[in-house]
Amino acid sequence: MKIGMFTSGYQRNNIEDIFIDAKMFGYDYIELWGGRPHAYAYDLKRGQIDDLLNLRDKYGIPIKVYTPEHNAYPYNYMAGNDYQRKDSIEYLKAAIEVGKALKADYTVISAGHAGNEATGKEIWERLCKSMRELVDYAEEKEHILLIEALTPYESNVCTSANDLCEIIEYIDSPYFGAMCDIVPPFVQSESIMTYFKKLGENLKHLHIIDSDGCSDTHLMPGDGKIPLKELMEEISSFGYKEGATIELVTSYINEPSLYSKRAIDRFKKITEQ
Repeated sequence: MKIGMFTSGYQRNNIEDIFIDAKMFGYDYIELWGGRPHAYAYDLKRGQIDDLLNLRDKYGIPIKVYTPEHNAYPYNYMAGNDYQRKDSIEYLKAAIEVGKALKADYTVISAGHAGNEATGKEIWERLCKSMRELVDYAEEKEHILLIEALTPYESNVCTSANDLCEIIEYIDSPYFGAMCDIVPPFVQSESIMTYFKKLGENLKHLHIIDSDGCSDTHLMPGDGKIPLKELMEEISSFGYKEGATIELVTSYINEPSLYSKRAIDRFKKITEQ
């Protein structure tokens, strides 16, 4: 299994630090967080893509996944009026285009909170309409789009394996799949392995991290309650061969280099025991 570095925590650093550290610490790839100052989709379209590709080639660290920042930053296709929805869709189309240009395997999105007054019918119709537009564009660009489930603390749309199964079955495209961040199932007592069993080949990517079991906080591997050693053994025995990104986010933003090294060292120790 290939292990990736998530780059959100490096947003206060020079972008080259990401590639230097990934190579030095033994990461197989980076999952590029699509926010400013490094990889906001519209900035990249204005001419920064070649800089990233040059760093990729210089350090030999591929950009396997592009994950644009969205869901109320200010983009959330699940909330607001139709102009706001369309604006978010256009932004994510730009992200798909960028993911393709970066030669990433996947662009990853999620479904933000639809608002407290949205009914189940309204949520489903808006999700289907938005995903259909995005996947049609992904098909046009021949680039795979993945959707991940969020915790119930973050969203009321896609929060479980069943939710992902339903939208993937509805859209039915080889350019649309799912990923599993292991925190959402853990905090709501959903079996993590049901993602593998229910989604099968549609599950194409993982976020590996630890959890306190009662919030959406992403903790350093080994600092939380997830039995990571046993989980990774089960995932390995299941035959999963895709990538797993250690998703350190802004909790570690002051010293991303130190924590990126600790994260992969711990993860390797956990999986080798």
